[in-house]
Amino acid sequence: MPEHVIIIHRWTDRYADYAAYLDHCAHRVSYVTTERAARHLPAEQAAGVRIVDSTENGKAVREAIDALVARAGPVTRIVALQETDLDLAADLRGEFGLPGQRGADLEPLRDKLLMARRLAAAGIAVPPTADAPDRAAVAAFAARHGWPVLLKPRRGTASAGITRLDSADRLAAHDVPRDDRMLVQPWLPDRVLHVDGVFTGGGLGAWRAARYLTTCLEFTTGTALASVEIDDPQLLARIEEITAATAGALFTGPSVFHLELFESDRGALTVLEIGARPGGAEVPFVWREVHGIDLMAAAFAHQAGTDDRSARPAPAGDGVAGWLLVPPSVPTPCRVRAQPAYPEDGPYAQVLPDIGALLTGGGYEHAGARFRFRGGSSAEVTAAIRRTMRDAALDCTPVDPGEPPQLVVIGCGNPPYRRYALRTVAERARTALVQSADIDWQRSYVADRFRAADTADPAATTRAVAALLAAHPGPGAVLTWDEALLETTAEVARRLHLPHMSPEAVRRCRDKLTTRRLLAAAGVPSARFRHAHSGAQAQEAAQELGLPVVVKPRALAGSIGVTLAADPGAVARAYEQAASSAFPGLGALDGVIVEEYLSGPEISVDCAVADGAVRIVNVARKRLGFAPYFEETGHLVAPWRHEPWADEIQAVVAEAHTVLGIRTGLTHTELRLTATGPRIVEVNGRLGGDFIPLLGTLATGVDPVAAATDLALGRTPGLTPTRDRCAEVRFLYPEHDGTVRSLDVRAAAAEPGIAEAVPLAAPGTVLRLPPHGIVPRLAALLAVGPTPEDCAAALDRARHAVRYSLTPLR
Repeated sequence: MPEHVIIIHRWTDRYADYAAYLDHCAHRVSYVTTERAARHLPAEQAAGVRIVDSTENGKAVREAIDALVARAGPVTRIVALQETDLDLAADLRGEFGLPGQRGADLEPLRDKLLMARRLAAAGIAVPPTADAPDRAAVAAFAARHGWPVLLKPRRGTASAGITRLDSADRLAAHDVPRDDRMLVQPWLPDRVLHVDGVFTGGGLGAWRAARYLTTCLEFTTGTALASVEIDDPQLLARIEEITAATAGALFTGPSVFHLELFESDRGALTVLEIGARPGGAEVPFVWREVHGIDLMAAAFAHQAGTDDRSARPAPAGDGVAGWLLVPPSVPTPCRVRAQPAYPEDGPYAQVLPDIGALLTGGGYEHAGARFRFRGGSSAEVTAAIRRTMRDAALDCTPVDPGEPPQLVVIGCGNPPYRRYALRTVAERARTALVQSADIDWQRSYVADRFRAADTADPAATTRAVAALLAAHPGPGAVLTWDEALLETTAEVARRLHLPHMSPEAVRRCRDKLTTRRLLAAAGVPSARFRHAHSGAQAQEAAQELGLPVVVKPRALAGSIGVTLAADPGAVARAYEQAASSAFPGLGALDGVIVEEYLSGPEISVDCAVADGAVRIVNVARKRLGFAPYFEETGHLVAPWRHEPWADEIQAVVAEAHTVLGIRTGLTHTELRLTATGPRIVEVNGRLGGDFIPLLGTLATGVDPVAAATDLALGRTPGLTPTRDRCAEVRFLYPEHDGTVRSLDVRAAAAEPGIAEAVPLAAPGTVLRLPPHGIVPRLAALLAVGPTPEDCAAALDRARHAVRYSLTPLR
């Protein structure tokens, strides 16, 4: 049995269930995948997951495998089930000396010219096929075989890159690709069949044949693509004969296959091509759901060296299956305006893009709307598909990438803390807003581009965002800086196919227990921890870890419920405090975290992440107060690149982002600078709060809000500092719990060195000090100066210039 299996994966839907194919507890199973495709992977059970921009990026995949090997040990098997990844996987097996298909085994199955020659030599009927390096070769072929002809890549999938040329004039106007090896074949008006199944190495295992109701080539030009399984026993007998001969001539061992045949009007069968992989589109789904056989499991078994269960009898309930793909009504890129209607007696399953979703193409999986059918006969399924085809139009509107984009901000926050952020966004892009409350001070930045929605509901928020983008001709994007709305925003972006940190990455950051587990498994410096469900368990954990310990909730924010406990009694009280704490808009998760206390200065690091590359934007020194709680009373952004820990924090923060699967966006990471080096406290998938982004702009000239905006819009942010000074915020707290009667910061704002003095509590506001209140602040004072000492002096003067009065609470 394999000891360390590395899987190269690119599907975003549940085509393969790897956790069912191989015990992830008994074996080390790692994944190389993309951010979009990682959604359904069993990441919590995996030995490691590395995200790459594309699995076709051989260099990135190789680097990811090196990192996984360094973490989980030598690789013993490499698995890749999608056709486009087969070549790279074969090359890697050769490089590592691993069992399985190598490049030589795959060559006649991937190079369609070599395939045709091998089959012709074996006496199997194939269309005339020739190399097409230039126009002259195509013209010579057409002179022998007549027009029209098909010009196609020698390697390719899903009919991509195929062109029909009807005459010499069309050929003269067509550029024959010079970088891609091409071949030419006659265009045949025959029906196209496909055969899917398993070759055992000595003959056919389970297999099924189907007939396309339209063609793959027509699908590339906007026609729906449909297929129905064949139930004609005489035709099936002839298909079985040519299928067995084709597989025997080309395969060197067991393999799942997808074969395409021409069927002439006289019934003659000719091989078009065969692939060493499960069929695309809905083939794996209908096999699993209608026939009870998982072709992906069989393909996995062949590559991983495990038991192929497809040889076992299928469960009862077999029938005839079919499927239908409906492309968008206009060329991509486009935005879905309305989902297709379909009859109730039609498909048994459907996958429909959300209204407002951006469609960009990219294979059958992302081609539009998908439908699956079952019935008692080919005729019955064909009739159901044709009924659906009559009504199932996917109505879309074009998207012009050259038009200015529109960015939808989800949730806006309080004006004292976030007005500057919305102002920056509006200066860089046409801005819209979705929030639960009615629009107020934000109108001057978004005009009438506003929708009210329950932002705790991803479906309702998706509809609101889609409505704002519907009339916009250009690209769209979403952004939030609200911790409570990160998961909603990530889910909206997933449904509408917009750039954003993935929902899975957001959840890994939001659940601090998951963060701790992943960082620990990857060896990223963090804190030792335990998960406790009672005060007694918390005390046991503290004894294991050593006092003092930090006790915290799993998923809140703003240091709410976080306590330093120095003795067993304090641990029990801290447990109750953490378990009962709440933060508006954030649900609690079961249990609390007890972790070792990390001694040393605390810093926060804001990073811009693009395609997995992590760049530090600014570093803030955190000021804490109200011990044993962790109230953030201020922050200082100052030059840091000369510090002895500068290089180490860059490496630690970058590795943490990789482990958590963060590939894009502006993040806020908190660390402690301990005697053993920087250690991660937490990673947040959003802009820093507490005016930290504004401090960064004042100190360095690099605006984190502008960077977050550019990343959301798919632009490259400007991250080069234009100045190197200090900026600090200090928050003013009351001396005791009370109700604010008056507050005046005008004199403080006039002090030299003060950039802003921001009132945070209006008259009538009730303020309760920690641990009873949430950020009970009167005002924020922001200072700028050449040194930290200059900032501190300005803040001291401003602090004494603030005038306020309180009514004490009983």
